[in-house]
Amino acid sequence: MKFVITIFQDEDGMFVAECPSIPGCISQGKTEREAEQNIREAIKECLAMRAENGLPLTVKTCEVEVAV
Repeated sequence: MKFVITIFQDEDGMFVAECPSIPGCISQGKTEREAEQNIREAIKECLAMRAENGLPLTVKTCEVEVAV
């Protein structure tokens, strides 16, 4: 499966990675690369947990346009 992830640097300098299509699926790392590696593992664990609990694996995500 392929997933979109987001990575940003927090106020403490850590890189935080999230998978928007899996509620609560978040990880972090000292570098962007480490955060990406960690979110891969988190995604696997989140998918297994959701399947075990009978929850849908993902939620719908979409793009919206906002005038700024």
